[in-house]
Amino acid sequence: MSIVYLNGEYLPATEAKISVFDRGFLFGDSVYEVIPFYQGIGFRLSEHLTRLEYSLRALQIKPHLQWEPILNELVRRNGGGNLSVYLQVTRGAAEKRTHSYDDTMQPTVFACCTPIKDIYTAGADDVAPMKVIVTADLRWHRCDVKCNGLLPNILVVHQANAQNADEALMMRDGKLTEGASCNVFVIQQGVIYTPKRGSEILGGTTRELIMQLADEHTIPWQEVDIDYEMLKAADEVWISSSTRGVVPVIEIDGEPVGDGDKGPLWRTMFELFIRYQQQLMTGKQ
Repeated sequence: MSIVYLNGEYLPATEAKISVFDRGFLFGDSVYEVIPFYQGIGFRLSEHLTRLEYSLRALQIKPHLQWEPILNELVRRNGGGNLSVYLQVTRGAAEKRTHSYDDTMQPTVFACCTPIKDIYTAGADDVAPMKVIVTADLRWHRCDVKCNGLLPNILVVHQANAQNADEALMMRDGKLTEGASCNVFVIQQGVIYTPKRGSEILGGTTRELIMQLADEHTIPWQEVDIDYEMLKAADEVWISSSTRGVVPVIEIDGEPVGDGDKGPLWRTMFELFIRYQQQLMTGKQ
């Protein structure tokens, strides 16, 4: 049975309970992170925790906890290995349902683990490419805050699945923003393009790593506005997320991207990811 963390306790998942008046349950008044651990070691852990603190400050939720030892202990109690840790912090529970809140509320902190595949032990040929659709971005305008109001994301993924696609890329005012659970990259003539960081997208930790690796290996990249025509004319398209890494997109709205296969620059970036992850696991980074 899996062990979860809830408000200072490690306990079996079946024993974990929160109040029906918790604002995370009632209003989505909460933030979250999803952090991969490989061989029991957090991947880009400090970057995830920096983003968590940014989201908490934006919502003015103040749990005042040391996150790293809590998560490391949770992973250890679940056997270590390759796990995805989901961490959610809500504003807490009041005595009744009300839109107003005050700073005396005690935040609810919950974390659990899910087994994941070590994507970096597989070769590039073993990575399954993705098919995507493009749809309207109906989310609120603070997408830089990793909060739990994910209904628009859920709906567009369902829309994609209904069209035999794996993911949905969203556009707002004619500009590409991101996927339902990923950032997006467009490659043209050896240059990596990605939407500008701002309140319309989430600053993904894997997105930042891609740009870091590109800098270290003199691969040109730019943050630009990307319209639908630029997206469809791309030589390659990638998506990225913490648990999926960097994945090639081979089809958009039923039409192939480039030659319809994994592109050469993606293979280069995937190999750079493998090298980075191996260095992290061996402590040589």
